[in-house]
Amino acid sequence: MTATKPVNLWTSPEHAREYLERADSISHRTEGESALLEFIPSGTRRVLDLGTGDGRLLALARVKVPDSEAVAVDFSPAMLEAARQRFTGEPSVSIVAHNMDEPLPALGTFDAVISSFAIHHLVHERKRALYAEIYALLNPGGVFCNLEHVASVSAGLHQEFLERIGFTVETEDPSNKLLDVETQLGWLREIGFVEVDCHWKWRELALLAGRRA
Repeated sequence: MTATKPVNLWTSPEHAREYLERADSISHRTEGESALLEFIPSGTRRVLDLGTGDGRLLALARVKVPDSEAVAVDFSPAMLEAARQRFTGEPSVSIVAHNMDEPLPALGTFDAVISSFAIHHLVHERKRALYAEIYALLNPGGVFCNLEHVASVSAGLHQEFLERIGFTVETEDPSNKLLDVETQLGWLREIGFVEVDCHWKWRELALLAGRRA
């Protein structure tokens, strides 16, 4: 791991609230979410949402598999509170406070593990380690779907992407630790995932997915 502690602003309530205020306006987000939902098996009994935020993606998943049990993981106090409010009165949803910089706690096994715009906040070594932990949590045939913010192939394309979502290189989130699609797909294959692919992409937003055989 890096010697200097990486920047991560997501413990700040102000940073979390600012994100939630603009989350619905992120360009093409609903397209990526719709693509992700296609890969959740209809017979899914348990779902794990890593970096759940306010539970937006998990709520969409539960529309598709309403009888499933769900576990939502996040470490931001503001996000955890928003998720608890969203799932009030839903005993089949458990909210777990955990910083994904550290190994995942004992959570049981799952038919689907999903994540949305969260894992790119981890340093690269931790990303790969987390992918291996996810593989170990999946039941046979289980899927991992990561709707992620990934690196562009050039500084120019990165700048264009930021401008299209209302940021500049100077104002982008310093918590981001972006990595290219190809490297991450390669890691998933090395770990043992099958049917690994990038199933949807718009500039720096991509859906990476794989399945445990």
